[in-house]
Amino acid sequence: MNDKNDIVFEHLRNFAPLTDKDINDSQPFWKARKMSKGDFFNMQKMVCNDLGLVVKGIFRIYYQDPDTEEYKNIYFFSENQFVVSFRSFISRNPCWYFIEAMEDSEIFFISYQDLNGLYETHPNWGKFGRLLAELFFSVAQTRTEEFIFFSHEERYVRLLEEHPDIIERIPAYHISSYLGITNPSLSRIRKRIERKKAE
Repeated sequence: MNDKNDIVFEHLRNFAPLTDKDINDSQPFWKARKMSKGDFFNMQKMVCNDLGLVVKGIFRIYYQDPDTEEYKNIYFFSENQFVVSFRSFISRNPCWYFIEAMEDSEIFFISYQDLNGLYETHPNWGKFGRLLAELFFSVAQTRTEEFIFFSHEERYVRLLEEHPDIIERIPAYHISSYLGITNPSLSRIRKRIERKKAE
């Protein structure tokens, strides 16, 4: 196994109670993929067939209005996070979103069919599936609650906690879209936070 494989399988072990046998039996199903900036992991109106783990890079999940062509960033995935349109992945219905690489990226991925085969034959992979579902339920509910209970500034701070270097890696207008604000508003928030740090 090379170093990148080691990183992937170590992350899987940390995520779920997987034994060496569980990992070894799953190895043939995990594939490496290099993606260029602008490549799509999944497209709107297509079923999401793969679960990815980000080894290097950052992705955005976004919705594009078919009439106005305006887009809205919904979520970001970066290193050591699973990248997937989970509702589409488990329901086998078309995805409502695009998932796009925002910089040159590397992922390891497994297909829905292969992962479900592991669920059927390996109880610990079944536990992995339950934990994955709990994770994405939590992600979805947290995102909804942030819009209800948190200010724009608080949402920005939470984004930085999850992706500490995101502001250096992607254009500011993508972050504005994610927060639901304009670029000048984002600029004011960043200045306020910098002033607080300096005090």
